[in-house]
Amino acid sequence: MYQQNAFSSVESSEAIGALMSSYGAQRDSSSTVVQLQSVVGELLVAVNSALSDKRDSARQSLNRAAQLLQTKEESRQAAAVKGGLAPWQARKVASHVEANLDKPIRSSDLADAVRLTPCHFSRVFRASFGESPLRYVTKRRLERAKRLMLSTDSPLSQIAFDCGFADQAHFSRLFRRAAGDTPREWRRTYIDPQRRIAANA
Repeated sequence: MYQQNAFSSVESSEAIGALMSSYGAQRDSSSTVVQLQSVVGELLVAVNSALSDKRDSARQSLNRAAQLLQTKEESRQAAAVKGGLAPWQARKVASHVEANLDKPIRSSDLADAVRLTPCHFSRVFRASFGESPLRYVTKRRLERAKRLMLSTDSPLSQIAFDCGFADQAHFSRLFRRAAGDTPREWRRTYIDPQRRIAANA
């Protein structure tokens, strides 16, 4: 019963050709048309295989179609952001930094994560984030340190370690430069008064 409704590969190609000829008349980008043809072709093969109860073949075709769409979307996003990171690259860099604040983070590692050379990465990172990778990472570490100082009773040396600073002195120096106070003074000023009373009791 399903076999009667299944497309043959020839019928699939003819259907794609008819669809794409009208699409191609409206669009002058031949690479876009070829990409769309490939995706639609994979989807028709997947439908044909599913109707013929060839599930493995259908799954493979759907996976190939998904990969083609993802590649096209990534290249579109990269082209849309001129002079900066593509949106997916900016998200990947930010999430990598947040997940590794307690470890050394090198610009070359971030560049590798988004498939760019270190030199090019530094330039487009600055265009996207408005500062150098080193300054951005330091700022995120200081923000995490502030959260830990307000939400835990951990000693400053432990907080410095948990936030990826070389030692407490390094942490204190950078913190004072950014916040205007030492970490100890800042903590005394901003900590919840009830927690301060409980800590002293």
